[in-house]
This record gives sequence, structure tokens and C-alpha cells, in this order.
Amino acid sequence: MNYRLTAPAPGWTATTDVVVVGSGVAGLTAALGIRQAGLRVTVVTKAMLDDGSTRWAQGGIAAALGEGDSPEQHLADTLVAGAGVCDVDAVRLLVTEGPGAVRRLIARGAGFDTDEAGEILLTREGGHHRRRIAHAGGDATGAEISRALVAAVRSDPGMELVEHALVLDLLKDAEGHAAGLTLHVMGEGARDGVGAIRARAVVLATGGMGQVFEATTNPAVSTGDGVALALRAGAAAADLEFVQFHPTVLFLGPDAQGQQPLVSEAVRGEGAHLVDAAGTRFMLGQHELNELAPRDIVAKAITRQMQLQDTDRMYLDGRHFGAAMWAERFPTILASCLAHGIDPVTDLVPIAPAAHYASGGVRTDLHGRTSVPGLYACGEVACTGVHGANRLASNSLLEGLVFAERIAQDLTDRHRAGELPERAVDVAAARADRTVPLPAPEARAAIQHLMSRGAGVVRSADSMARAAAGLAELARAAEAHAGEQKPADPRVETWEAANLLLVATALVTAAAARAETRGCHWREDCPERDDAHWRRNLTTTLDDTGIRLAEGPVLVESTEEN
Repeated sequence: MNYRLTAPAPGWTATTDVVVVGSGVAGLTAALGIRQAGLRVTVVTKAMLDDGSTRWAQGGIAAALGEGDSPEQHLADTLVAGAGVCDVDAVRLLVTEGPGAVRRLIARGAGFDTDEAGEILLTREGGHHRRRIAHAGGDATGAEISRALVAAVRSDPGMELVEHALVLDLLKDAEGHAAGLTLHVMGEGARDGVGAIRARAVVLATGGMGQVFEATTNPAVSTGDGVALALRAGAAAADLEFVQFHPTVLFLGPDAQGQQPLVSEAVRGEGAHLVDAAGTRFMLGQHELNELAPRDIVAKAITRQMQLQDTDRMYLDGRHFGAAMWAERFPTILASCLAHGIDPVTDLVPIAPAAHYASGGVRTDLHGRTSVPGLYACGEVACTGVHGANRLASNSLLEGLVFAERIAQDLTDRHRAGELPERAVDVAAARADRTVPLPAPEARAAIQHLMSRGAGVVRSADSMARAAAGLAELARAAEAHAGEQKPADPRVETWEAANLLLVATALVTAAAARAETRGCHWREDCPERDDAHWRRNLTTTLDDTGIRLAEGPVLVESTEEN
């Protein structure tokens, strides 16, 4: 039996060929590619079209574009960062198709920073042994990519856009094939209230789940909606325990909550140092790349140093850059620092790790297909197997780009082969699924507190047990109120709280099961990596008994990783 959110019956219905949920690099690239096949596409986005997570990406997009670099070298760096649980075939596909995908993005109008000869400027970030990060506007790469793709989508009169819409649940036909979705369009949208969109296929590109923690680089809309929808629909998720905490997020105080300003890894790529309050560099000797070690290593080193010195922040020292370099190379970060009373030209920049990127998500194959027929996923909501236990810096925009193109190609091929028929779906019958009681809106803050304390940068069996118990209590309270005919009102705040509660519970369940330290999953009670048992992936599903885990086969050792 599938689950659905408690919600009013759809008051309107629309029909399209493919509905794409999300307006970041993955969603818009998929939509544009699908349109080239002549299919009707409806893009649904939670805020405005240009408000996806992509616009917040500062560093850049990684691809083997420079002289002396190669896909093989990019593959090797990605596998090392992924700590032994990457899907090698998916990584090879990413790095091989990546350069061409970036060039097609440029052809769509994205402008990257170039030198006087017109060659793309490339920089380094953590875990990369070569300069292969293309950037735009210094540190505004995501904004430029978003601008170009939004312009292309808006110029297509055959593309229907539904903004200010929260996706609720998947619709299926009698054969279990994805046949559309239900959604709630907020007052500013083209339609108001709960409705349904019938479609031949559904593409999830909803971004991440960073709002499950108190401090994150993710925007407020990143509440795990896509993963929650997929789990309720019976799809499998994987690697949910691997949440990357970005090492250098601007520290705004011990009680700071919500979206925090990112200090891009590119700052360290250009030569900034990590130091303590006394100015001592503490990454020296901890890794061959020092400050440019993979993110999990740097985040752990910062956390250890804070614990040793009984403080809540470390610092980034870029004073040797000078005013001109800060203004030209990192204008966005400079403005953000100045807005908070910090001048990086003369001051140390206070930083601390914060939740940044979900390496896991809805499990897909190499064509972006999920375990539910007709449901696809790409971008941060998906688990393609590329990132393993820890995403290599700037691989995320590339992954969204490459796998969105593969989804578009798969749907194009299926359409031309006559394998994408109209799907009959009884919207009213779908409401017979088991409903999920809605938590009160204030549960959001409680979930974030439990997760930050119990499943943050440092985890243990005890801390996660406390988090799991707290989450279970929130679920029981929601069910009790529903049984007492005092349910929370179905609205955006309670739907988001329900999504956060589900993905938090799934994340803690997986993290508690993985009794080792690997990549960005740091168990202080199991500090060693255990390849004998845990060089495998954990798959998560939802059934009548709740969250279920299944262990994948032990992965074959890759010679390219060593």
C-alpha cells in the first residue's frame, strides 16, 4: 500500500506529457531536452522559476576541460572522495559525458569566466588534483547557469510553468506506473489550491533536504519533498546516511538557524588557509592536499579542532589575497561577509561546518529511472551512485546536467518507440491510499533540533537513538491528534513538516545501521572504516511497518580508487 499526505481533494486537473518538478540545473535541463522531442512539458517549482538551489552554487562545475586533465583523472578523484561506495559505472559516465554537457550548457547561453584568449578559466577545489572547476561571475556560477536555463525555458511557448507550487504525492495508474501528481499551488501561482496534473511520466528534480538540520546552506524550500514523495509512492532511496557538511560556512553565532551564507571551497582553492583564533594552520600534515582535502576530511578536522579548543568556530584566512582579488574573484562572498560586519581583506573569517548536500536520495539507474515505472529523478534528490559516501566538490552541478540529459534522451527514445502512452488514472481512487497524519508546524524546529544534536557532523549509537526516539514521539503525537479529531490543518507548513519527519526518520534509520565511519558519515563510537562488511549501499523503502532497510552486495574493489 502506498501512502499520501492528508490533503483536500484536488479541485482542478490539468494534463501534459511529462511533468518536471524543480527548476534547478537538473529540472530545467531535463525539461528543455524533453521539449526537443515535441513532448508537452509542465515545470512545477516551489517558489519562482529562478529560486532553485542551483542559484546558490558559488564554486563552479567540475569537468575535464583543461590541458593535461582527462576523464580518467576526474574519475579517480571522484572515487577517492566517495570512499569506496561509488557506482563506478555511473562515475565513468559522469566524467566522460561531462565535458560535452558543459559545452552544450554554454551553447544554451551560460557564460563562464575566461582569460584574455577566450579560454575558460579553471580553478581547484577540495579533492581535485587538477584545475577543472569552471566558474562564472567569480563566485556566482549557479546564478549564471540558472539565468541561462530560465531564459531558455521562458522563451519556449510550449513550456507550461507552474510557480509557487508544493508537490504533494505521486499518482499511479492501475499497473503502478507513474501517471502524474497532486500539488498545492499557493496564492501567487497560476492556479490556487490543491490540484492534479496527469502525465505520461514524472521527473523529480526537487533538490535536497538540508532544512532537516538547524544550520544549512540550503534555501528554506529544501525540505526533502521529492524523497518523501518517492518513499510514500513505494520507490527506493539509497545512501541517505551520507549528508555532506560543508566545512566553511560563515559562522553567525551559536544560535544561528536556517540558511547560512556559504564561503565557497574555491576560496581555499585559490590559496586561503584554515586557521584557529591564534592564526595557526591546523590542516598541515593531516592530508596531502592540506586545506584542499575532500570535504569530509576537512569538516572532521575543523570539528576536532573546535572540540580540542572548546570553541564553536574556526577561521579562514584570505587576508593575503588583497582587496582587488576579493572584489574580482569573490564578490558574492565579500558582500556577504561585509553585510555581517566582517572584512575578509583585513579580518579572519569565522566559519563552522553546516549541512550542505545529500549524497543519497531516490535510487536511480544510469537513465535516471527509479524503481517506480515512469518516475525519474535527477539532481540532488536522486542517488545515481556518483557521490558514494562523500560528494567531490563541484560534481553536483555536473551530475544534474549529465543525468538530466540522459533522462531526456530516455524519454525521447521511449516516445519514438511508442512506449510512452497516455496514462489513465482515477484521481479519486488514489485517495484510498493510507494517509499520513500531519505534524503541527512547530514540529519543524523540533525535527531540526533533534537531527542537529543526534545526526549531525558527529554521530553515535546513543545520539541517534535519542534522535530516533524524539522523531517517533513527534509521529505519535501527529497520529494521536488525528485520532482525537484535532488534526493539524493541511497546509504548506504542515506538509513540509511531514516531509521533514519522514526523511529525518529514514536518514537516522540508515545512519544507525551503518556501524562504521565512512566519508561524511562519522560515528565516534565506530571510528574506523569497515570494508569487510560496509563496502556496500543501504537501500531504504517505506511499507506498512514503516522504514525498511536492505543491504546491497559488497562492492567490488576498484583499482582506479587506489
